[in-house]
Amino acid sequence: MPVLPASGAHSGAVEITLKRSARARRFSLRVSRLDGRVTLSMPVRAREAEAMAFARAQEEWIRATLAAMPVVAGVGIGTLVPVEGRMLRLVTGPGRSVRIEDETLVVAGDPAVASVRVGAFLKALARERLVAASDRYAAQIGRKVSRVTLRDTRSRWGSCAHDGALMYSWRLVMAPPSVLDYVAAHEVAHMVEMNHSDRFWAVVERLYPRWQVQRRWLHTEGQALHAFRFGG
Repeated sequence: MPVLPASGAHSGAVEITLKRSARARRFSLRVSRLDGRVTLSMPVRAREAEAMAFARAQEEWIRATLAAMPVVAGVGIGTLVPVEGRMLRLVTGPGRSVRIEDETLVVAGDPAVASVRVGAFLKALARERLVAASDRYAAQIGRKVSRVTLRDTRSRWGSCAHDGALMYSWRLVMAPPSVLDYVAAHEVAHMVEMNHSDRFWAVVERLYPRWQVQRRWLHTEGQALHAFRFGG
């Protein structure tokens, strides 16, 4: 696999995956938000040397994009975790539940499983918030949500199927409530227009006026929500 080698200014080599495509008319680069893989798409008849020359010309952009990706961090007692736009510190406490108290997220039970318990708490809260928002916006356009599914997706924050089934990333509950509401309005709007035409955006505007601020937040801040790992 070709690489951009380490140099005095750059400490690590970067592997480049070359992808020939019959549809490609020029060179283009993509950095995966899932695993940081750098893919360079190229026309079928283009030479590898030309592709790597293009990559070298874009090296600063590639490295800056990789550097901006969130560092995956485990969650445990003492960690700050975003919950509905607020940074809450995980602390131990009495009882049987996970609960918000002032600026803390109190986790009862064994600290060794605090991460798992917090993940479950966030997913339950996300379902509650997203179901309520989806039903509210669907009622405004005379439609009904058939079901809501939560996943841990990186490529999209939500989706809408033709049967009215909605899918969301549960990590939206970590964002400010207005951002979660915008995504719900966006996906519900697809019940009217299964596209991103001007007609679609008119529906979004009717459901959630001035949505551009929340959309911009997702583009600039949303990736950081994937930095938190809730494992065993």
